[in-house]
Amino acid sequence: MTYLSHLRPCTTAASMLTSTLPPNPTLPNFSHRPISLKHAFQSLTNFFTDPLSPTTPFPLQQAYSQALDLCASHKALSQGQQLHARFLKTQNSFDSVFLDTKFVHMYGKCGSFLDAEKVFDKMSERTIFTWNAMIGACVGTGRYVEAIELYKEMRVHDVSLDAFTFPCVLKACGALSESRLGHEIHGVAVKCGYGAFVFVCNALIAMYAKCGDLGGARILFDSVLMEKEDPVSWNSIISAHVAEGQCFEALTLFRRMQEVGVEGNTYTFVSALQACEDQTFIKMGRGIHTLSLKSNHVTDVYVSNALIDMYAKCGQMEDAERVFKSMLCKDCVSWNTLLSGMVQNDMYSDALNHFRDMQYSGQKPDQVSILNMIAALGRSGNLLTGKEVHAYAIRNGIDSNMYIGNTLIDMYGKCCCVKYMGNTFKYMPKKDLISWTTIIAGYAQNECHLETLNLLTKVQLERMEVDPMMIGSILLACSGLKSEKLIKQIHGYVLKRGLADILIQNAIVNVYGEVTLIDYARRVFESIKSKDIVSWTSMITCCVHNGLAIEALELFYSLKKTSIEPDSVTLVSLLSVAAALSSLKKGKEIHGFLIRKGFFLEGPIANSLVDMYARCGTVENARNIFNYVKQRDLILWTSMINGNGMHGRGKDAIDLFNKMTDENVLPDQITFLALLYACSHSGLVVEGKRLFEIMKYEYQLEPWTEHYACLVDLLARSNSLEEAHHFVRNMPIEPSAEVWCALLGACHIHSNKELGEIAAKKLLQLNTENSGNYVLVSNTFAADGRWNDVEEVRLRMKGNGLKKKAGCSWIEVDNRIHTFTARDKSHPQCDDIYLKLAQLTKLLKEKGGYRAQTKLVFHDVCEEEKTRILYGHSERLALGYGLLATPKGTCLRITKNLRICDDCHTFFKIASEVSQRTLVVRDANRFHHFERGLCSCGDFW
Repeated sequence: MTYLSHLRPCTTAASMLTSTLPPNPTLPNFSHRPISLKHAFQSLTNFFTDPLSPTTPFPLQQAYSQALDLCASHKALSQGQQLHARFLKTQNSFDSVFLDTKFVHMYGKCGSFLDAEKVFDKMSERTIFTWNAMIGACVGTGRYVEAIELYKEMRVHDVSLDAFTFPCVLKACGALSESRLGHEIHGVAVKCGYGAFVFVCNALIAMYAKCGDLGGARILFDSVLMEKEDPVSWNSIISAHVAEGQCFEALTLFRRMQEVGVEGNTYTFVSALQACEDQTFIKMGRGIHTLSLKSNHVTDVYVSNALIDMYAKCGQMEDAERVFKSMLCKDCVSWNTLLSGMVQNDMYSDALNHFRDMQYSGQKPDQVSILNMIAALGRSGNLLTGKEVHAYAIRNGIDSNMYIGNTLIDMYGKCCCVKYMGNTFKYMPKKDLISWTTIIAGYAQNECHLETLNLLTKVQLERMEVDPMMIGSILLACSGLKSEKLIKQIHGYVLKRGLADILIQNAIVNVYGEVTLIDYARRVFESIKSKDIVSWTSMITCCVHNGLAIEALELFYSLKKTSIEPDSVTLVSLLSVAAALSSLKKGKEIHGFLIRKGFFLEGPIANSLVDMYARCGTVENARNIFNYVKQRDLILWTSMINGNGMHGRGKDAIDLFNKMTDENVLPDQITFLALLYACSHSGLVVEGKRLFEIMKYEYQLEPWTEHYACLVDLLARSNSLEEAHHFVRNMPIEPSAEVWCALLGACHIHSNKELGEIAAKKLLQLNTENSGNYVLVSNTFAADGRWNDVEEVRLRMKGNGLKKKAGCSWIEVDNRIHTFTARDKSHPQCDDIYLKLAQLTKLLKEKGGYRAQTKLVFHDVCEEEKTRILYGHSERLALGYGLLATPKGTCLRITKNLRICDDCHTFFKIASEVSQRTLVVRDANRFHHFERGLCSCGDFW
């Protein structure tokens, strides 16, 4: 936000209403004498007490004129009204038209339009100066339509125009974007012989610019003002370009102005600095700063404020603060401009300190200060101080201001304080569309979905227009409710009302993806005519969230064929695609793209790169990225801890945690979940139990059900089944399906039938909707030959509408992903794959002593069929293809959507030794690095 909008061009016409009053040749010229308002009133008093006194140095009419001019310049309405009352008693003594015109002018300058209108309407005789004064009063009080009507009335009465008539009327045309009338008035000015007057030309330039005709303004500047020695002309054209967003052209004009030797004034520097709108203009901004120092304009408070604003917009807050501290005289705009810059640059704690300094200095915060502070506190989540600022607004009587109220609603919403947010909205005396949009967004973002929809109903009852931002919040609420029906209704409403702009269409794509209506999302995406990067990112994210990673990559390749450049959000989504597929080549390709396009490897991008490399099996690359980042946040530390955990490097994960706490980074529940996960997959029982206690008692973090499940898994996998069962029985919360599943899985591994039976019954009682839990129970019964129980579990699954997830594995070869399901024969080279596997299996039996573990096949079939089932597992088919399609010694990376079975685990260990290759398998739980007959998991998996 800029606080320089109150500064207007310095123009010859600015004082025209004073100049238009006719000189009285009988009066002496007192213009060279500086007279105060008090002195002028004293002179009038002397006239009325002793007209012949020597202390009355000039006639009464001149005294009134001087006093009224001073009232106008000081906006001293009360004193002006006193003068008018006194004048009405003696008005027959001298020229009433002259002083009535002066009164019209004074009232206009003081903003009292009705008083000016009363004087004007009562005048039986009017001069051109009177008409000019009244038009000026209209424009000065924002009554642009009335100003134009007066101009038309002048034309009807055939009043002879002068040069000073045009600037005010042209300003009214610009304010109303009346370009046609502006053209007509331009013609009248030329016809009357005033078209070449400098101040008329300046007013025309401003009018054309305000009407969006920058070309017309430029033609006028280039052709009419031949000498261009007037700085106001340059100021007008420069500010016109700034207003139209043509900042580079504005700065080019500023440079030309310097080259032709026209000396700039305060407004010149302010306009030029306003043109430096972002960091690409910082070099030019510094140059203007240097020029202002040389010309001594930097001491002007307006120029200093503009410098602060420029440096803030360019992100150079140290320079902005330096300018602020060097100012000898600071006004409220100075304090607010720096405050706004701090908020814009996310320096929220600095903004709070600056706000307090402002109060300590004696400068009272105004509405702009309060708005900035509320915004800063909302974004930083500082609820307590936000309430204090709210109280300050109440004490100073500005809490009822609609803009303050809207910002307070936003602040309370961002701070998750729904009650105060609702009360603020409820007690606002006046609400606009922004008020309703903000409160609806606040409820939607705080997951108060029903309240959000209720407010939409009230908006419709108020007959207010529903805008795209409001629809976005409503869609968020529908997504939270997982209501396909409501989403379709809102989509229909959008289409019916013609609200389907690109922002809404992108939001609809997102929300359809979140409720797994991927076909609807795709149709909306395809219907967007002018897709932007958000459209593409929304569709890519939809595919990612719905497990369609390959489709997401295909979308990215389609995006690359367009002229649209991917942004950081798109690339983060794509890194998650590469991570989901364990596609190292594609991950490296995206990493290279990031580097070529100059993206900084910080924040979300760094986090995603670490996660991608870890999930693609190269934890070393993940560590390199981690070490490269200078400012490591909690998410990055947690990603690296989790990366070590999934690769079975539990001790490295704990070492990282210790380094993190040494750097005063506070862990959260997700960090501890990653740590417990790492301990579970490395058999670090003592360390895992200690970390669980640290989380609860040292960091006062309440464990989630996932933490309990992780600790149960850790204890049970290490064959401490009774301890695990005791822990489950004494949990402070009801054990979830994940907890019983962890216990049952370990009982299955360690053949503890009695405890397994208890866990299986508990799991079935929970009636979980996770098909994997039923499969685990079914496999436990099948291992004991309880085929009737197996059939009952399968019927129960079918009754709940659940299906066993099909095993699927994939491998990337030659930048293409090849997918296999169990006993798959769809691959073009399937015959060669099965032949290669048969040869390998024979070799493993002969050289490695491999024997199929048919007991792991939980189907009631013969041994031969069980062997065939094992040989057709999807990960083996992926391995067979990898051995066929890659040179000897190549590392093969295979990903499976389920856990690898014990038989395949043994098969891969022996295969790594016989084939002399490194085999990396990522299953649903962790990574297995098979090398020289060993696995990185140490068989603790």
